[in-house]
Amino acid sequence: MKSYPINKTNKIVRGAKRATYDQPSVFKVLDAGFVCFVSYVFHGQAISIPMAYGRKEDTIILHGSLKNRMLSSLLKNKNASITVMHLDGLVLARSGFHHSVNYRSVTLFGTIEEVKDSIKKAEALQVVIDQMIPNRWNTLRPITEKEIKSTLVVKFTIETASVKIRDEGVVDNIEDMDFPVWAGIVPLRQVALTPEPDSKLNKAIPTPKHVTDYVNKNQTP
Repeated sequence: MKSYPINKTNKIVRGAKRATYDQPSVFKVLDAGFVCFVSYVFHGQAISIPMAYGRKEDTIILHGSLKNRMLSSLLKNKNASITVMHLDGLVLARSGFHHSVNYRSVTLFGTIEEVKDSIKKAEALQVVIDQMIPNRWNTLRPITEKEIKSTLVVKFTIETASVKIRDEGVVDNIEDMDFPVWAGIVPLRQVALTPEPDSKLNKAIPTPKHVTDYVNKNQTP
Protein backbone atom coordinates (compact mmCIF):
# COMPACT_ATOMS: atom_id res chain seq x y z
CA MET A 1 0.00 0.00 0.00
CA LYS A 2 1.48 3.30 -1.10
CA SER A 3 1.87 6.06 1.48
CA TYR A 4 2.72 9.68 0.83
CA PRO A 5 5.97 11.00 2.30
CA ILE A 6 5.59 12.85 5.59
CA ASN A 7 7.32 16.23 5.69
CA LYS A 8 7.00 19.55 7.46
CA THR A 9 4.28 20.62 5.03
CA ASN A 10 1.79 17.77 5.34
CA LYS A 11 2.65 16.40 8.80
CA ILE A 12 -0.30 16.61 11.18
CA VAL A 13 0.88 17.73 14.61
CA ARG A 14 -2.30 18.46 16.55
CA GLY A 15 -4.40 15.30 16.80
CA ALA A 16 -1.67 13.20 15.22
CA LYS A 17 -3.39 9.99 16.29
CA ARG A 18 -6.17 10.79 13.82
CA ALA A 19 -3.76 11.20 10.89
CA THR A 20 -3.08 8.80 8.04
CA TYR A 21 -0.94 9.24 4.95
CA ASP A 22 -1.70 6.18 2.84
CA GLN A 23 -3.01 6.63 -0.69
CA PRO A 24 -6.21 4.53 -0.32
CA SER A 25 -7.35 6.70 2.61
CA VAL A 26 -6.64 9.86 0.60
CA PHE A 27 -8.59 8.58 -2.41
CA LYS A 28 -11.52 7.43 -0.25
CA VAL A 29 -12.07 10.92 1.17
CA LEU A 30 -11.66 12.53 -2.27
CA ASP A 31 -14.08 10.13 -3.93
CA ALA A 32 -16.78 10.86 -1.35
CA GLY A 33 -17.20 14.42 -2.64
CA PHE A 34 -16.92 16.76 -5.62
CA VAL A 35 -16.25 20.19 -4.06
CA CYS A 36 -12.79 21.15 -2.87
CA PHE A 37 -11.19 24.31 -1.49
CA VAL A 38 -8.22 25.54 -3.50
CA SER A 39 -5.69 27.84 -1.83
CA TYR A 40 -3.51 30.20 -3.81
CA VAL A 41 -1.80 33.58 -3.64
CA PHE A 42 -2.87 36.49 -5.86
CA HIS A 43 -0.84 39.71 -5.75
CA GLY A 44 0.45 38.78 -2.30
CA GLN A 45 -3.03 38.01 -0.95
CA ALA A 46 -3.84 34.49 0.28
CA ILE A 47 -7.21 33.31 -1.09
CA SER A 48 -9.21 30.07 -0.77
CA ILE A 49 -12.03 29.27 -3.21
CA PRO A 50 -14.46 26.33 -3.48
CA MET A 51 -14.28 24.48 -6.80
CA ALA A 52 -15.81 21.41 -8.40
CA TYR A 53 -13.20 18.75 -9.01
CA GLY A 54 -12.68 15.31 -10.41
CA ARG A 55 -10.10 12.70 -9.44
CA LYS A 56 -8.34 10.36 -11.85
CA GLU A 57 -5.70 8.20 -10.19
CA ASP A 58 -3.31 10.61 -8.42
CA THR A 59 -4.47 13.75 -10.21
CA ILE A 60 -7.18 16.31 -9.51
CA ILE A 61 -8.88 18.08 -12.41
CA LEU A 62 -10.02 21.71 -12.09
CA HIS A 63 -11.58 23.88 -14.79
CA GLY A 64 -12.83 27.41 -15.41
CA SER A 65 -12.89 30.21 -17.96
CA LEU A 66 -9.78 31.15 -19.90
CA LYS A 67 -9.40 34.28 -17.75
CA ASN A 68 -10.00 32.53 -14.44
CA ARG A 69 -7.85 34.41 -11.92
CA MET A 70 -7.31 31.46 -9.64
CA LEU A 71 -6.30 28.98 -12.33
CA SER A 72 -4.02 31.53 -13.98
CA SER A 73 -2.30 32.15 -10.63
CA LEU A 74 -1.90 28.42 -10.03
CA LEU A 75 -0.30 27.94 -13.44
CA LYS A 76 2.04 30.83 -12.76
CA ASN A 77 3.13 29.49 -9.37
CA LYS A 78 3.16 25.83 -10.52
CA ASN A 79 1.97 24.48 -7.16
CA ALA A 80 -1.08 24.54 -4.92
CA SER A 81 -2.81 23.14 -1.86
CA ILE A 82 -6.28 21.59 -2.00
CA THR A 83 -8.57 20.54 0.87
CA VAL A 84 -11.70 18.41 0.96
CA MET A 85 -13.74 17.98 4.13
CA HIS A 86 -16.91 16.06 5.00
CA LEU A 87 -18.81 17.01 8.17
CA ASP A 88 -20.23 13.86 9.79
CA GLY A 89 -21.57 15.00 13.13
CA LEU A 90 -21.77 17.58 15.92
CA VAL A 91 -20.06 16.48 19.12
CA LEU A 92 -21.92 18.12 22.00
CA ALA A 93 -19.98 17.82 25.23
CA ARG A 94 -20.72 18.86 28.81
CA SER A 95 -18.40 21.84 28.46
CA GLY A 96 -17.81 24.29 25.67
CA PHE A 97 -14.12 23.41 25.75
CA HIS A 98 -14.77 19.83 24.59
CA HIS A 99 -17.35 20.55 21.88
CA SER A 100 -16.12 19.26 18.54
CA VAL A 101 -17.22 17.73 15.23
CA ASN A 102 -16.78 14.37 13.59
CA TYR A 103 -15.29 14.72 10.12
CA ARG A 104 -13.17 13.30 7.33
CA SER A 105 -10.66 15.66 5.73
CA VAL A 106 -7.78 15.47 3.30
CA THR A 107 -5.20 18.09 2.42
CA LEU A 108 -3.22 17.76 -0.80
CA PHE A 109 -0.01 19.38 -1.95
CA GLY A 110 1.22 19.16 -5.51
CA THR A 111 2.07 20.68 -8.86
CA ILE A 112 -0.13 22.29 -11.50
CA GLU A 113 -0.02 22.05 -15.27
CA GLU A 114 -2.41 23.04 -18.03
CA VAL A 115 -4.17 20.42 -20.14
CA LYS A 116 -3.97 21.74 -23.71
CA ASP A 117 -4.76 18.84 -26.03
CA SER A 118 -8.46 18.95 -27.03
CA ILE A 119 -9.04 15.23 -26.59
CA LYS A 120 -7.35 15.18 -23.19
CA LYS A 121 -9.31 18.29 -22.13
CA ALA A 122 -12.58 16.58 -22.99
CA GLU A 123 -11.48 13.48 -21.07
CA ALA A 124 -10.56 15.65 -18.08
CA LEU A 125 -13.93 17.41 -18.12
CA GLN A 126 -15.63 14.02 -18.17
CA VAL A 127 -13.78 13.19 -14.95
CA VAL A 128 -15.27 16.30 -13.29
CA ILE A 129 -18.84 15.61 -14.46
CA ASP A 130 -18.72 11.95 -13.48
CA GLN A 131 -17.26 12.90 -10.08
CA MET A 132 -20.46 14.87 -9.47
CA ILE A 133 -22.74 12.04 -10.55
CA PRO A 134 -21.32 8.78 -11.95
CA ASN A 135 -22.04 7.81 -15.57
CA ARG A 136 -23.49 11.23 -16.46
CA TRP A 137 -21.06 12.34 -19.16
CA ASN A 138 -21.87 9.69 -21.77
CA THR A 139 -25.58 10.62 -21.71
CA LEU A 140 -24.95 14.29 -22.55
CA ARG A 141 -24.92 16.24 -25.77
CA PRO A 142 -21.32 15.91 -27.03
CA ILE A 143 -19.05 18.79 -26.08
CA THR A 144 -18.15 21.10 -28.96
CA GLU A 145 -14.70 22.23 -30.02
CA LYS A 146 -15.73 25.81 -29.22
CA GLU A 147 -16.61 24.83 -25.65
CA ILE A 148 -13.33 23.00 -25.25
CA LYS A 149 -11.33 25.98 -26.51
CA SER A 150 -13.17 28.37 -24.18
CA THR A 151 -12.41 26.27 -21.08
CA LEU A 152 -9.18 26.35 -19.11
CA VAL A 153 -8.41 22.90 -17.70
CA VAL A 154 -5.61 22.23 -15.24
CA LYS A 155 -4.25 19.03 -13.76
CA PHE A 156 -3.06 18.95 -10.15
CA THR A 157 -0.70 16.06 -9.45
CA ILE A 158 -0.70 14.94 -5.82
CA GLU A 159 2.85 14.86 -4.49
CA THR A 160 2.02 14.47 -0.83
CA ALA A 161 -1.11 14.47 1.30
CA SER A 162 -2.55 13.82 4.73
CA VAL A 163 -5.89 12.57 5.98
CA LYS A 164 -7.38 13.45 9.34
CA ILE A 165 -10.52 11.78 10.66
CA ARG A 166 -12.46 12.18 13.89
CA ASP A 167 -15.07 9.47 14.38
CA GLU A 168 -15.76 9.12 18.08
CA GLY A 169 -18.03 10.23 20.86
CA VAL A 170 -17.81 12.92 23.49
CA VAL A 171 -14.49 13.29 25.32
CA ASP A 172 -15.25 15.06 28.58
CA ASN A 173 -13.33 15.59 31.81
CA ILE A 174 -14.05 12.91 34.40
CA GLU A 175 -15.12 15.54 36.90
CA ASP A 176 -17.79 16.80 34.46
CA MET A 177 -19.56 13.47 33.95
CA ASP A 178 -22.23 14.18 36.56
CA PHE A 179 -22.93 17.72 35.35
CA PRO A 180 -26.69 17.86 34.51
CA VAL A 181 -26.52 18.72 30.80
CA TRP A 182 -27.23 16.56 27.74
CA ALA A 183 -24.17 15.35 25.87
CA GLY A 184 -23.91 13.26 22.72
CA ILE A 185 -23.58 13.20 18.94
CA VAL A 186 -25.83 14.74 16.29
CA PRO A 187 -25.00 12.77 13.12
CA LEU A 188 -24.96 14.78 9.89
CA ARG A 189 -24.88 13.76 6.26
CA GLN A 190 -25.58 15.20 2.82
CA VAL A 191 -28.64 13.56 1.28
CA ALA A 192 -30.21 13.51 -2.18
CA LEU A 193 -33.88 14.44 -2.45
CA THR A 194 -36.40 13.60 -5.17
CA PRO A 195 -35.12 14.78 -8.60
CA GLU A 196 -36.94 17.81 -10.00
CA PRO A 197 -37.21 17.83 -13.82
CA ASP A 198 -36.40 21.05 -15.66
CA SER A 199 -39.60 23.00 -16.37
CA LYS A 200 -38.88 22.85 -20.13
CA LEU A 201 -38.02 19.12 -20.19
CA ASN A 202 -39.93 16.95 -22.63
CA LYS A 203 -42.32 15.02 -20.40
CA ALA A 204 -41.62 11.88 -22.39
CA ILE A 205 -38.05 11.79 -21.08
CA PRO A 206 -37.85 9.69 -17.90
CA THR A 207 -35.43 10.21 -15.05
CA PRO A 208 -32.33 8.26 -16.13
CA LYS A 209 -31.01 5.30 -14.18
CA HIS A 210 -27.74 6.99 -13.22
CA VAL A 211 -29.77 9.75 -11.51
CA THR A 212 -32.12 7.41 -9.67
CA ASP A 213 -29.16 5.24 -8.67
CA TYR A 214 -27.43 8.29 -7.19
CA VAL A 215 -30.56 9.37 -5.32
CA ASN A 216 -31.23 5.89 -3.96
CA LYS A 217 -27.62 5.61 -2.77
CA ASN A 218 -27.66 9.00 -1.06
CA GLN A 219 -31.12 9.19 0.49
CA THR A 220 -31.71 9.21 4.22
CA PRO A 221 -31.69 5.59 5.42
